Amino acid sequence: MRPRQTLTEITIETMAKLEPIIQKEQPDIVLVHGDTSSAYASALVAFYNRVAIGHVEAGLRTWDKYSPYPEEMNRQMIDDLADLYFAPTQTSANNLKMGNHLHGIIVTGNTAIDALRYTIDHSYHHQVLDEIDPDKKIILLTMHRRENWGKPMEETFKAIKEIVDQRNDIDVIYPVHLNPKVQAVANKIFENDNHFHLISPLDVVDFHNIMSKSLLVMSDSGGVQEEAPALHKPVLVLRDTTERPEGITAGTLKLIGTQFNNVTKELSSLLNSPEEYNKMSEAQNPYGDGHASERILDAIAKWVATQKEL
Repeated sequence: MRPRQTLTEITIETMAKLEPIIQKEQPDIVLVHGDTSSAYASALVAFYNRVAIGHVEAGLRTWDKYSPYPEEMNRQMIDDLADLYFAPTQTSANNLKMGNHLHGIIVTGNTAIDALRYTIDHSYHHQVLDEIDPDKKIILLTMHRRENWGKPMEETFKAIKEIVDQRNDIDVIYPVHLNPKVQAVANKIFENDNHFHLISPLDVVDFHNIMSKSLLVMSDSGGVQEEAPALHKPVLVLRDTTERPEGITAGTLKLIGTQFNNVTKELSSLLNSPEEYNKMSEAQNPYGDGHASERILDAIAKWVATQKEL
């Protein structure tokens, strides 16, 4: 991605660069992971070249066209093109059936949980952790979604700052998205506040390990809603909807939106109530057992064998 690149530009560029690769390699199947615009573009290129599509993270739904935007429609359109559906949960599988996708559904768990088996290092070290008093608790913050740009993001950041600045035992680590619209709001509200550590985006190993050392997570990310509960970290979801309702039901997530009063209320409540914190942190993670990739590989192998028999 480039600064200020539009969704249309991302889609066109992905398609233009991927098509020659697919035409050269002539794969049996293209695996498309998630719901980004590049994922949708990849599925479309595979379809145009009559190549089968396997969708990893199939069936996630909010049923709200613009929340999250554009991910909700991206994943619905990918599922319309797919041949194999690797659904992380039974709820996702049921969503696919509601959309008249009746065949090729495999419930696998989520591959993000698989990754945690390899990324967590209990002796992990990062410079930002040196900047924080070891007696302090850490909140890990991420926020970047398009529907939260502008006022929702500003309200949320002000609310978090309001609560954190009242305490001496909490610091916030925020890996800030590179989008200028996110950077501008983050710098405006958190700059020169010693409680807030604004750092560059992290790779997956760094992110997982800093998350493992945090008290809780506040995020509008999708994947974080699955990863954090596997590490027994409560998640306050900075959105009005979620395509991961299993976490709400299990109690690992709480949907709190972006309004100032609600964010201050929910963050304060979680920080001040050990009972509420323990209830969320000890809830059973509903997103898999760390073996999703093995199930996906097994399903693909069986599918390939079946295709060769035809």
